[in-house]
Amino acid sequence: MKLHTKQLPFGWLTNLQTIPKLLLLSATLLLPLTFIFFCSNKSFLLLPYPSSSRIISDSNTSSSILEIDRECDISRGEWVQDSDAPYYTNMTCWTIQEHQNCIKYGRPDMGFLKWKWRPNGCELVHFDPTQFLEVVRGKSLAFVGDSLARNQMQSLMCLLSKVEYPKDISNATDENFKRMLYSSCNFTISIFWSPFLVKSEDPNDQTTLWTLYLDEPDEAWSTKIDDLDYIIISDGNWFSRPSMFYENKKLVGCHFCQVPNVTDLTLHYSHRVAFRTALKAINRLPNFKGMVMLRTLSPSHFENGEWNNGGNCVRTKPFRGNETKMEEMEFKLYRAQVEEFEKAKTEGLKRGLEFRMMDTTQAMLLRPDGHPSRYGHRAHENVTLYNDCVHWCLPGPVDVWNDFLFHVLRL
Repeated sequence: MKLHTKQLPFGWLTNLQTIPKLLLLSATLLLPLTFIFFCSNKSFLLLPYPSSSRIISDSNTSSSILEIDRECDISRGEWVQDSDAPYYTNMTCWTIQEHQNCIKYGRPDMGFLKWKWRPNGCELVHFDPTQFLEVVRGKSLAFVGDSLARNQMQSLMCLLSKVEYPKDISNATDENFKRMLYSSCNFTISIFWSPFLVKSEDPNDQTTLWTLYLDEPDEAWSTKIDDLDYIIISDGNWFSRPSMFYENKKLVGCHFCQVPNVTDLTLHYSHRVAFRTALKAINRLPNFKGMVMLRTLSPSHFENGEWNNGGNCVRTKPFRGNETKMEEMEFKLYRAQVEEFEKAKTEGLKRGLEFRMMDTTQAMLLRPDGHPSRYGHRAHENVTLYNDCVHWCLPGPVDVWNDFLFHVLRL
């Protein structure tokens, strides 16, 4: 199904604020951030935590299942003030990665925590940890994607920490592939690190180019999901890296490779084909009977410069819906996700599979105030660190992703 611009919740016109054009996802976007935030830090589940799970009583949590408005379009709305937020802190949750621990590292304003997402014409029920664990009793859930997928998993664990701490039951020592058990309800969550979703090779000493095999799903996740109940797939940020593209074992083009006689097909080509490959791989798994969820593109918010020349995100409150629009480049990535997901959904329905979309893009577009910026390390640390306007503070706006998840699982 071809989606036209008018069918999507927002256009791709130039941002009405001073966000630089076509810089959010430039060819070298996030390369230093990749090393600092994604690769070198493998400690997101190595922080001190209880040796065994424990239940914490919560007299404010209702035991009855909250009703859901099945007609509510939760993807469109506004941020409104919420005096009850946040629902955890960096002192009560042990899964917050240092680079997203904004309060610990001195962020002075707390107002960014006091908001909730209100869809147009209805209410989005806030995440209830007790009810969530009841909904997923005996189930398994996996996040597949890059560090923003990990950002959501950490948020989920923080929200659940109000009632239970999980046990690490991972078979591997690699922190990019973790499996955690909530023993009270036999619920497991996993993270599969796969920033391109397809097979890839890191740049070597002779080249700065990634190698992407666009028609081959990444076996790091695609061979391990047969028996899962829920998969949350996401992607986007890594495709801006200079890369060589292979299909059927043959070089077909590149993105920003500057190699003679190799066609620059752009990052939009690789992103769409890789996403299509990943979804086809899921649909072709003969034993998979679970639910596939897409968490849509998470916009960045660099202003007054690029990421490597002073660009920052210093706003302290959300945009209103009429104050900003997506950049063309990010809109194209978002549109490709939606179009390919709808195609895969059509195919999956023939097998009886469920495909559900968590369209969080507009909600996050309106939250330029929710990023770590420079509050991802101690002010006196002698480190070379760029302002992080990609990831999200914990607690912070990213917690709404799990409000969306709670909603989608109960449809």
